[in-house]
Amino acid sequence: MPVPKNFVSPVRMSAKERALSQLQRWIIDGTLQPGEKLIDAELAESLGVSRTPIREAFQLLEVQGLVTTHPGKETKVTEIEKDDIFKMYSTMAALQALAAEAAAKVIIPEQIEQLRSINQEFSSAIKSGQAYQAMEADEQFHNFILELSDNPYAASFSASLQIHIRRFKYVFLKQSITATQASVDEHDSIIAAFEKNDSDRAQAMMKQNFIRPMQELHDLL
Repeated sequence: MPVPKNFVSPVRMSAKERALSQLQRWIIDGTLQPGEKLIDAELAESLGVSRTPIREAFQLLEVQGLVTTHPGKETKVTEIEKDDIFKMYSTMAALQALAAEAAAKVIIPEQIEQLRSINQEFSSAIKSGQAYQAMEADEQFHNFILELSDNPYAASFSASLQIHIRRFKYVFLKQSITATQASVDEHDSIIAAFEKNDSDRAQAMMKQNFIRPMQELHDLL
């Protein structure tokens, strides 16, 4: 199991949190491949922690559905099924559209400027080929809208789905600029709808922002 040596370790985290954060990232970006067997001793050495935090991270990753663990046997990265794209993205589209509809009614100019700034970071990350940073900026954009919607249920279900969608989204954001620029443009359209407090337009554009990559990803994989 090849494990990178030159990664940047998160700071101010417990050993378990550090292990969890790094393993999540490696699963998402494909460093740890679907179906790959995870060896706690190797990972502990690479991360500079004992085997206990690694095993604790495995437990949390299993709850998140990113690994499967068989006590006394082995832990493997879960497989990803191509057709799961439709189930995940269509559900997320509905949740995010609901959030956008609610946010459009209450958003203020300062918050709109925050969204515009985040989208600029998203665009810059795409253009510079920083797929993981682009993914994080994209999530920040959508999470901010969820926060504005003041719907904890939508936020909770979205967070759970987001973990799995990341594995597909990372593949999409590694594509050419022309393929991913559409996401930036759709964010701009959502912001424009917010400026007019147009909840119908915000909802429609948000749904498109998930349905379009869903279809493109399915064709790509």
